[in-house]
Amino acid sequence: MSTLSINGDRLWASLMELAAIGATPAGGVCRLALTDLDRQGRDKVIGWAREAGCTIRIDQIGNIFARRLGRANDAPAVASGSHIDTQPTGGKFDGNYGVLAVLEVFRTLNDHDIQTRLPLEMAIWTNEEGSRFVPVMMGSGVYAGAFTLATALAAVDREGISVETALKAIGYAGDTAAAVSAGAPLFAAYFEAHIEQGPVLEDADIVIGAVTGALGQRWYDITVTGQEAHAGPTPMALRRDALQAATRLMQETVAVALRHAPHGRGTVGTVDVFPSSRNVIPGRVKFTADLRNIDDETLSKMDAEIRAACAEVAAATRTQVDIEQVVYFPPTAFAPHLVEGVRQGAQTRGYSCMDVVSGAGHDAVYVASQLPVAMIFVPCKDGISHNEIEDAKPEHLTAGCNVLLDAMLHAAA
Repeated sequence: MSTLSINGDRLWASLMELAAIGATPAGGVCRLALTDLDRQGRDKVIGWAREAGCTIRIDQIGNIFARRLGRANDAPAVASGSHIDTQPTGGKFDGNYGVLAVLEVFRTLNDHDIQTRLPLEMAIWTNEEGSRFVPVMMGSGVYAGAFTLATALAAVDREGISVETALKAIGYAGDTAAAVSAGAPLFAAYFEAHIEQGPVLEDADIVIGAVTGALGQRWYDITVTGQEAHAGPTPMALRRDALQAATRLMQETVAVALRHAPHGRGTVGTVDVFPSSRNVIPGRVKFTADLRNIDDETLSKMDAEIRAACAEVAAATRTQVDIEQVVYFPPTAFAPHLVEGVRQGAQTRGYSCMDVVSGAGHDAVYVASQLPVAMIFVPCKDGISHNEIEDAKPEHLTAGCNVLLDAMLHAAA
């Protein structure tokens, strides 16, 4: 078993202190990207990083990088991080744990006067949540070239305030290159520690999830158009009921996922019924469908099946069905040697471990398009996240941070 371990009490105290910035009455956190509360959170973490001896770099999209020097500082750094912006009714751990776990790694190395060969960096990515500005995972997306810096800076919130304006307002409009293609440094490896945000680890009573990759995603806007008519005089057989057609497709969204288990996912998240009157047969229904899978070929089959179902339901119900794909993220495989390092680290320390896949998007997914990446998951209570009641056990957070410590030391040796 490793003799070097992080200070779990210090990690927990830092998480609670950061959570006080934007704390909600229900026990959660509301710290939306590029607000003054986000500025306060950024200032707090940067202050801690400087106290730990780090230098700070801020790029043009506001990503923050805190660098701990090594013996070979001209070589690429080993990085880890996440985000500190939250959902409007967010929790204390989503993103924040990944950032403060790296800080705790730095503090632990300082405690033991350990200098790595490669430099280490803590990354705080801008606007991961996408609650205020779209696209989501903005900072890492610019870094990886998923969209341009100009596109990100021009994005506006509901009040018409742009990302560029907001960055300047909070003092985080940096001047270094934000995209790899523009000269932003590539890392030797990138790790991201995170609460699972799902129930798998807790259900299996497992402490560490070695994340092998992230599910691919296809999102759709589906519009079913029928004919409004009076609910009384119109016989059932003569109706063109858009809602009845739409509900069949909603059920098929779930059925498609079940047919492609165990990694199939199918979700209908929003439904808009027109004219939404008690005694009028609905003439138009718009709804969203979200399909996911770990295998791209299987995800393509799921796409074909939902499209075929749209055609079949349209013919059977005498409605028009239009399906538009609005998002496509291919499945992401993480670096096998780094994933194996997570497994080995858990085993060495005596932590239970299992392979898992990430069903959610994370900054690591974009970063993985540029360099080797691995993620470390720990359980969260009842699998609940993006919620003020989000919770995690201190001993699990400590375990994940210890595995992160080992992984970063091995990569930076």
